[in-house]
Amino acid sequence: MTDAAGRAEPSGVWATALGAARVRAMETAREQPLFRDPLAQAFAIAGGRDPGAPPSPRADEAARRRWLGVAFSIVIRTKFLDDLLERAVASGVRQVVLLGAGMDSRAFRTDWPEGTWLFEVDTAEPLDFKASVLRQERAVPRCERITVPVDLHEDWPGALAAAGHDPAQPTVWIAEGLLIYLPEDAVQSLLERVGALSAAGSRMGLTLGSRGVLERFRGDATPGSAASMWVWEMPEDPVGWLDGLGWEAETFTLRERAEVYGRPMLTPSQLDEGAGGLVSAVRAAHRAR
Repeated sequence: MTDAAGRAEPSGVWATALGAARVRAMETAREQPLFRDPLAQAFAIAGGRDPGAPPSPRADEAARRRWLGVAFSIVIRTKFLDDLLERAVASGVRQVVLLGAGMDSRAFRTDWPEGTWLFEVDTAEPLDFKASVLRQERAVPRCERITVPVDLHEDWPGALAAAGHDPAQPTVWIAEGLLIYLPEDAVQSLLERVGALSAAGSRMGLTLGSRGVLERFRGDATPGSAASMWVWEMPEDPVGWLDGLGWEAETFTLRERAEVYGRPMLTPSQLDEGAGGLVSAVRAAHRAR
């Protein structure tokens, strides 16, 4: 289906990117936001997720609390990955790959060093939807932005190579709000492929579904909601798991990062409802393949 402007109607997993855009728009409107995303509101409104719309009257208190938990996690993970990207380019990395890019607007809202190439990998529908909004907003990227329309279950490394990615040069990879929607074997395959394309000095930022999040959220999730499509949560030892894939990783909880950012979680630790662990990883020279 298409909307009145001729855009494909959001559906399935990629529609959740519009929910994330709505959250980023709401954060941007705060008096002291952790980040600013000027395009988020345009994406959200175009996708029918107006940040100014009142909450659904059908939502009960448990559903409201779950939504607040997910929204909080989106804000914290966005700030975390913004900082990770800033450190990566400061170290000299000039290739950025956003896997499952969705409505990410970092190509437009980040001050990139000259010579930065940013690849947005996603299926054609969300990229086409996004392009229509960007044209409407007359948005201009601050780096060399290349869209790569391909399904991550297909030969995305080939498509990325054809788009100009150079595996001999370090890359910073971002998988934000993505892996939780993929089964375990697909996550393993994806990261093995990422490793094969990562020169020494490459970096990676991941968000992972925290242990127990599927049990907490999926049981009474509304059909079609983000939580209803979650299928994978992080292993018990994510550092060891990533070490086996050739990465030296650090992990952080949402609570830890929120405290650092001056936005502490107000719930007791045993009641954390935000989705995902936060991972920063580096491809060391002796592990590069």
